[in-house]
Amino acid sequence: MKQIYLFSSALAFLTSAVLAAQQGATCNSTNPCSSQYPCCSEYGFCGDGYYCLGGCNPLASNTLNSCNPSPMCENANYTLSDTSRILSNYTYFNGNASEYDWVVEQGSIINTTSNGEAAIAVLLTESGGGTLLSSTRYVHYGQITARLQTGRWAGVVTAFITMSSIKDEIDWEFPGNQTTTGQTNYFWQGVIPTQTAGVTETGLTDTYSNWHDFTIDWQPDSLTFLVDGNVTRIITAVEATNNATGVAQFPTTPSRIQLSIWPAGISTEPQGTVQWAGGMINWNDPDYVSAGHFYALFQSVSVQCNDPTTPSASDTSYMYGANSSLDTPSIAFSNASTMINGAPALIGMSTGAMSMWLGVSVALGLGGLVL
Repeated sequence: MKQIYLFSSALAFLTSAVLAAQQGATCNSTNPCSSQYPCCSEYGFCGDGYYCLGGCNPLASNTLNSCNPSPMCENANYTLSDTSRILSNYTYFNGNASEYDWVVEQGSIINTTSNGEAAIAVLLTESGGGTLLSSTRYVHYGQITARLQTGRWAGVVTAFITMSSIKDEIDWEFPGNQTTTGQTNYFWQGVIPTQTAGVTETGLTDTYSNWHDFTIDWQPDSLTFLVDGNVTRIITAVEATNNATGVAQFPTTPSRIQLSIWPAGISTEPQGTVQWAGGMINWNDPDYVSAGHFYALFQSVSVQCNDPTTPSASDTSYMYGANSSLDTPSIAFSNASTMINGAPALIGMSTGAMSMWLGVSVALGLGGLVL
């Protein structure tokens, strides 16, 4: 019996090790994930658990509905200095958007004040890289305003964007040390156009020292950018139509709001990106030496939803589905749960890793797992 027991434990360990090796396989629309690890993360890796939550790409996952339903938009005013609604480690997020409004996907945040207003600082360091916050809820058209102060250093980019699970993207970005301008842009399903849609918005007053309200007003037929309530740019879906294909390359899919600071001026970035951001980062800059980090400040985010159809009272999420068009999957309201199953202590641990942990615990006689 003892030999059988040890053999069974060893077999369980080896089996789970093989399964765990499949976790993290790369994925894209032509190389989707397996049924074992069905969800393709926003960074293009297969997994389960939190891989199936925010940013999970349905076009590169095992099936269109492998990803969990996306939490539906709600009108809200988020005061970011209240960090009780920000989860600092997104791998512990279980999909419950009623518990957390934001997750930190990378990096660090701290509380601070500027010009008498409480805010959070998102940090960038040489060793740790930048910081990215993502909303737990999605927006499917609406008006989004972020109140922020940018960085002021060459190679350092402050960003307020929306990003969908299939890479529809709308940007307000502030590259380098240009503190009197901002850049607006948009992308359709991650396609990089031959002619950039990016435009530099001029005439801003010191975005490092002063608070400004930057707005993305995203509607089914148009996209408007505003600064402090003043329109700076309007794009229509008709203008975004590709003449060769007749497809409107215009953002149309539910998107998360993302706030970030990121290092564009580093050796691993393309030369064009480095130049766009104002050159290489100077890690000996007095500001960096004094504080130990670069930073951008975010005070608040407001959201006014404008879903193209009216959800029912029981709807809580968006779901992707098949579409007769090959360009974009269909979007439907759903009352399906957005949460992943599992014990809180193991949230973020893959099925394979969990099996390995259990196999080891049995082999070592650690007993049962109390949930």
